[in-house]
Amino acid sequence: MRWRLRAIYPYLFLLAGCGSDDSKPTPTPDPVLPAVLSSDKCYLFDTTLGEFEVAIDLTNTPITGKNFESYADEGFYDGVIFHRVVHNFVNQTGGFTSGFVPKEGKAPIKNEANVGLSNVRGTLSMARTSNPDSGTSQFFINIINNTNLDYSASFPGHAVFGKVTSGMENVDQINIVEVNNGVPVTEVVINSVVEKQCQ
Repeated sequence: MRWRLRAIYPYLFLLAGCGSDDSKPTPTPDPVLPAVLSSDKCYLFDTTLGEFEVAIDLTNTPITGKNFESYADEGFYDGVIFHRVVHNFVNQTGGFTSGFVPKEGKAPIKNEANVGLSNVRGTLSMARTSNPDSGTSQFFINIINNTNLDYSASFPGHAVFGKVTSGMENVDQINIVEVNNGVPVTEVVINSVVEKQCQ
């Protein structure tokens, strides 16, 4: 876990598991996972390594979903790079343009990780610092089932707000590019993100 933390920090915060304390009361059970993510709005990503489509959940995660929607509809992600790629873990984007130039986001939003959605393969999830309510424009795509990033009684989690519905093979291609300390040696650029009709 430590190597993952070093590769992503500070843009994706992974909190190490806490030791148990038998003197504490039994934590409240985690919420029941919804059967499926809601597909309320869909977008097509065109990147230098191919296209993929995503569906955004505005039902279970209205704050996070509308946050992504506002950035995407304003063209914020056009020209942004995948600045962190950790093999067999995540692809992260949303914060830098070519040359690793930072792109300033809007005000941070409330963490909605406790609604019962899981960081399984292909889901989109919010990147943040150690402050749970610090997410802005950056997000990551889970390459494997990263359920250790889910909300629990002892961990605020990372909010899942969408899923890849098509083109996951291209997302996987991004995940196997050559990297240097988690940064792709050859930039993977998001050319455009455009709304499309959900299937």
